[in-house]
Amino acid sequence: MEMTSPDRTRGAGTGSIRYRIASVNWWKRAGAVCLFCGAAIAAPAQTFNTLVDFTGGNGAGPDRATLVQGFDGNFYGTTFGGGTDDSCSYFVFVGCGTVFKINSAGTLTTLYSFDDTNGSEPSAALLQTADGTLYGTTHAGGTYGYGTFFKFAPAGKLTTLHSFDSTDGANVDAPVVQGNDGNFYGTSYLGGAYGYGTVYKITPQGALTTLHSFDSTDGANPVAALVLGSDGNFYGTTFGGGANDLGTVFKITPGGTLTTLYSFCAQTNCSDGTSPYTALIQVPNGGLYGTAAYGGANSYGTIFKISTAGALKTLHSFDLTDGSYPAGLTLATDGNIYGITLVGGANESCTSLGLVGCGAAFKITQGGSFSTLYNFCSESGCADGEAPASAFFQATNGTLYGTTYLGGSNGDGTVFSLSVGLVPFVETLPSFGKVGTTIKILGNSLTGATSVTFNGTAATFKVVSASLITATVPTGATTGTVEVTISGATLSSNLPFRVR
Repeated sequence: MEMTSPDRTRGAGTGSIRYRIASVNWWKRAGAVCLFCGAAIAAPAQTFNTLVDFTGGNGAGPDRATLVQGFDGNFYGTTFGGGTDDSCSYFVFVGCGTVFKINSAGTLTTLYSFDDTNGSEPSAALLQTADGTLYGTTHAGGTYGYGTFFKFAPAGKLTTLHSFDSTDGANVDAPVVQGNDGNFYGTSYLGGAYGYGTVYKITPQGALTTLHSFDSTDGANPVAALVLGSDGNFYGTTFGGGANDLGTVFKITPGGTLTTLYSFCAQTNCSDGTSPYTALIQVPNGGLYGTAAYGGANSYGTIFKISTAGALKTLHSFDLTDGSYPAGLTLATDGNIYGITLVGGANESCTSLGLVGCGAAFKITQGGSFSTLYNFCSESGCADGEAPASAFFQATNGTLYGTTYLGGSNGDGTVFSLSVGLVPFVETLPSFGKVGTTIKILGNSLTGATSVTFNGTAATFKVVSASLITATVPTGATTGTVEVTISGATLSSNLPFRVR
């Protein structure tokens, strides 16, 4: 199985993760033989459940689109293919992609099917704003065929706000993030002044400003989302380019001043990793963590931490038996980091991508202690899924949720849950605000709430539903944990709320 590297043609479909694997001929390095075999059993503390089997008609191939929890307590996501419109046919999928919702029990509702004219092949997660609207991007389709930026009302109405035309970006694989100014910021894989991708700002109405066009020397082909740092700047990665043409970590101000913090393969034999394609995460002490698709001590990818000044340390080098091609990190409420690898792990029986291994789930401490939690394709026929491409999402019930690109009963991918014993919590939306601002608090079983505090200062609040509270940031509040008291129990926010 051989594929060419990505091109820049209309609707080329180069954004899916399979093309980034193909472009560097991963399987030529991995080999097509059984390197390891063995039973794949989750550790006793973990409980794995397949919640959804995609069938094509209700969606297919959820790519790197991490789920998001809505105000109604349901989870929302996108699939790269499938749906009711068959005008798109790409790789093993028919259909232009979908927007869907599921509940925690696994009941799925397809909310929207793309038809190419308004976008196709959504690869990225949705972003929920404080008014409950969902915003997203598509890799292809739209007026010019290079992808779109859209908003979606959970009731089912989709509005295309911007169609990329290559000069302002092309093939958008990353979700947008919301800045302190209320605008959205994102990256495009291709396009811009030099064809190597862009960083852009876009208003909620769809007016786009290109902040930076990569020229390869400062990075090329950003695939991942930006992360808004505690210092107000954005941090991101590029898959290629930089001093060694093997990817970078960069910082960019809201005004568009870009600084390359690190160029990969700066160490002997690329022991620091190469080709990062997933989003960075920032921990409360300000440090950044990320993954590299390749390189490391064994050439199967790495997990690293990097300071905002650019000092990088490799925490883990994958060796294929514990995974390869890491697909993103999530900081959970226990302070540990959870992640997934697209391939590798203890089962080598997957052949759909021409790769070795079906993927694995793992945990790593902030200090670098690594453990495997689950190996995919551990059920007959890969009913539990294979090739998990998205980062974990931790819901307010404490459980981790994810998707697999392939596998399941129909081969079109799955949604799954992985319980690792983490307790319920609450999430604020947004995670920052001024005194007097009304914010949303998401959770479970919130109906009996008796108090809400911001770092110990009592706030006025209203219980809207079992999954939603509105609260006003009180006078005297300082940056810290938001707590909700329910029947004598206290639920804490997963992240500190920053009072501005």
